Amino acid sequence: MALSNDQTKSMTMAGLNLIGQALTIYDRELRLVVCNAPFQTMFDLPNALVTPGADFVDTITHLARTGEYGEIEDVDSFVEERTQQARAFEPHYMERTRANGRTISVEGSPLPEGGWVTVYTDISDTKAQEALLRARSDALSDQLLAHAEQLAQTNRERAAMITALEETKRQLTASEARARLTTEMMPAHIAHVDASGLYTYSNQRLSTIIPHRPSNILGQPIRDVLGADNHDKILGALTTAYEGAPAVQEFTDETSARRIRTAFTPDRAGGVYILSMDVTEETQTRAALQQTRRRALAAQITSGLAHDFSNLLTIILGLQSRLGRLPALPADAAPLIEGTLAAVRRGGALLTSIAQISGPRSLRPTATDLRDLVQDLVTLAEPTLPKGMTLSQRIPDIGHVLLDRGMLQDSLLNLVLNARDAMGTQGAINITVRRVHDIWIEFQISDTGPGFSTAALSRGLDPFFTTKGAEGSGLGLPMVYDMTKLAGGDLRLANTETGAQVTLRLPYRAAVPATTGLALLVEDQNDLRALMRDMLMELGHSVIEAASADEATALLADLPDIALILSDLQLVGDSTGTDLARRLGPASPPLVLMTSLPPDAPLFLEAQKYAPVLRKPFTTEDLSTLITPAKAVTK
Repeated sequence: MALSNDQTKSMTMAGLNLIGQALTIYDRELRLVVCNAPFQTMFDLPNALVTPGADFVDTITHLARTGEYGEIEDVDSFVEERTQQARAFEPHYMERTRANGRTISVEGSPLPEGGWVTVYTDISDTKAQEALLRARSDALSDQLLAHAEQLAQTNRERAAMITALEETKRQLTASEARARLTTEMMPAHIAHVDASGLYTYSNQRLSTIIPHRPSNILGQPIRDVLGADNHDKILGALTTAYEGAPAVQEFTDETSARRIRTAFTPDRAGGVYILSMDVTEETQTRAALQQTRRRALAAQITSGLAHDFSNLLTIILGLQSRLGRLPALPADAAPLIEGTLAAVRRGGALLTSIAQISGPRSLRPTATDLRDLVQDLVTLAEPTLPKGMTLSQRIPDIGHVLLDRGMLQDSLLNLVLNARDAMGTQGAINITVRRVHDIWIEFQISDTGPGFSTAALSRGLDPFFTTKGAEGSGLGLPMVYDMTKLAGGDLRLANTETGAQVTLRLPYRAAVPATTGLALLVEDQNDLRALMRDMLMELGHSVIEAASADEATALLADLPDIALILSDLQLVGDSTGTDLARRLGPASPPLVLMTSLPPDAPLFLEAQKYAPVLRKPFTTEDLSTLITPAKAVTK
């Protein structure tokens, strides 16, 4: 049975502690990697200086100040000199007499990847024997021979011990290299902090999980590395782990707008192991899926009620119409009848809104120029504004992105009209669009009106809540919220110094660049491959074909000028379109995936992290909507 890493380390340390000599291994950063128990006993060192990660400088300083090297006039200069020698480490053997009168030998050997291993041997008895032999060599020749033989035996044992230490050093180096390679390959930040919150281990992935954070963090406090805001968010879970129980915490890094999931595991020695992953795209997908399920449930509940209410309203409408046609009605009956009819019509409109917010709906992302979209929105909204009201926009050149143009334009128009109604006859509405760290597209609609009331801030997204009285249905903001969540985004209400502000965020998905030339089609069914080939040729491409991820990878290696890849998600064998996307990496040609899987299938959700996904069956027009219009390339 194979031993785990922890079992291997425990057995290795047990073997090292049985060695009579003291042993230390330091890395190139002058940090302790491992030492055995005789090392601590020989020099009477505190636990902090024999813990992996202990600083060589701290150990030399401690030994100098406790008199290990005798009287030293300038301890700092002495420590600096020893540190410089260590950084330019050379193989050496030396013998010295300690302050306590004992004599030790010190033998050091550098490691191939930096750092060194040192063996300390107490040779006081051997030295005493040599002195005795020199003093009494004439009278004790027989004893001299015996002692010489003993010394020779000691030397042989020492040579065997050095050989064992060399093999141990080799195994430790190889084990450490394998462990570090494994941790560096994982798409996560793996670290360990001690009881005082200092990092004692970390791979080099922190800056890829949380941008703008350092990767070389050994010896630094976790609060300084993560930042005060992030540290406060994970403090509860970290404290739970320090108390001996594992914990998981998700938080949003405000600087990068990324969603981070962090797991904390106590190490039973006062420290905590930490595993952090970027789950931004998973969170977006999860939010969209949850909203879809809530909408499906709402549709089931409301469909029956809407049907019955619709029948009742139809009856009321018919009876009131007949009543209005009766002769000899009182003069004041006509306004009452007209008021009843108006209420029935408003009820019908309300049922239509309920059907829209809860009925089936699917996203149809297309390559969209946000400047054109907002300009069209302004064209629609400006005629509805009073003369004393202005509508302005600020939109950078973000390029074409994939989103549901109609759904987004409906949402933004709803927010603009809400701002208009809140301000009355005059004021200013501003639309601002920006890209947030290649994760979100953020739309802000702000006005100079009175702002949201306390109730509106807390309940504004609830269905049927309205501040417009009889004129409002209370479904405008909830419908915008529903469409935003369906797309995996978020909606926030807030007040500023000048009025109200609504922030709408949608996941950033760049459109497929407009290209012509050679396209790679990856599909394992012949009839479908012929159909897809015709679609690509209609779009101006010449086509080469593959039936698996392996074939596609080989073709890409031989043909570096491929302009577009269209790949099925489920391919022959065990390969998938996501396997191909992972192999290609971020520098791959534009990639579009296609599948017949439902949107909530795990493979469908995973594929959305890598590329746009088309659901089969689709048309050439459906494929072309994901591609940036050719005329936009020259902008």
